[in-house]
Amino acid sequence: MSESTTTGTIPVLPEKPKRSRTPLIAGGLVLVAALGVGGWALLGQNEDADVIRIGTTEASQPHWQILTEKAAEAGIEVEIVNFSEYTLPNPALAEGEIDLNSFQHLLYLADHNVNTGDDLQPIGSTMIVPLPLYSEKYDSVDQFVKGDQVAIPNDSTNQARALFVLESAGLITFSGEPVSPTPDDVDEAASTVVVRPVEASQTAGLIHDADVAGVITNNNFATDAGFDLDGYVHADDPESPGAQPYINVFAARPGDLDNETYRKIVELYHDPEVLASVVESSGGTAVIVEGYDTERLQDVLEQTESNLQASN
Repeated sequence: MSESTTTGTIPVLPEKPKRSRTPLIAGGLVLVAALGVGGWALLGQNEDADVIRIGTTEASQPHWQILTEKAAEAGIEVEIVNFSEYTLPNPALAEGEIDLNSFQHLLYLADHNVNTGDDLQPIGSTMIVPLPLYSEKYDSVDQFVKGDQVAIPNDSTNQARALFVLESAGLITFSGEPVSPTPDDVDEAASTVVVRPVEASQTAGLIHDADVAGVITNNNFATDAGFDLDGYVHADDPESPGAQPYINVFAARPGDLDNETYRKIVELYHDPEVLASVVESSGGTAVIVEGYDTERLQDVLEQTESNLQASN
């Protein structure tokens, strides 16, 4: 999913119901919210192969209009189809109601494939929103001292990522090489800070706690708490193994990965004007992900699916 429909925050993976394999289209119609329409609209299955339908949960973001215009200049007609829930764009893509979607990170895509038996694949990268470590006490990670507490989200998805953030900052050491770490994997004797798992919505507020030296919090909670979103002391790197599953992507059906038109759309997304709008809409927090071709993204997806299956 896109890291956020507004500020770029990575939402926790929702519990997804098992999907019926019955197509979403009944009588040739699918119920989705259309770009520019205030309510629900009935859209037919894409019978015009010349119109490329892209599903998203953030169709109101300005970069989609810019992308659509640039695609038109390249002779490609693009229609942005908005979905009101994260659970809808992947089934719509699997059933052929849309041609691409762009709303999710690789972990969400892997979770969808593992739970449904679909084999949707990434065709191109978009962005990643770093998961930051904030502190009122310190300006850099070098200032943390032995025994300092850092509050992290306690949900399994964000907790593992937060631990990787602390490891990349040099503040904790794992006792092994966990693929989805928990606090039990932290070698406290070899680590500088002590992790304090709390409910994700409470992390930002703890920055004022005298016993807490830092907090790792998602951008939506940081925004609500009035944080300077650029004022973090450390954040994960898109190149790090812990952050790779959170790379947002364009997804396609497996048979369409070599489609030249779809690849052109991914290329147009990386046009400087489009990217500038993406970053602006995220409050300056989005990091554009370059250097990940389809094959590399597929490798990350495959490994993420394997990790999810092993943990079940």
